[in-house]
Amino acid sequence: MKSVIKVCNMNTSEDISNINLAISNNQGVIACQINIESKQIEIIYDDYFIKLDNLIESIEEAGYAVI
Repeated sequence: MKSVIKVCNMNTSEDISNINLAISNNQGVIACQINIESKQIEIIYDDYFIKLDNLIESIEEAGYAVI
């Protein structure tokens, strides 16, 4: 499964590291590409192990606002 998530308060390389860590800690995440300019995260994951809502929750728990 492939999803694109938009995050509004992602501005620095530290934000990218924090979000990448929050996403990659979930079982079933295959790949993650973060674009700071468009404020979008493209995630490829196995929806047998994790759902999109769980990924969004992980990002929000790291302190970021998902649009």
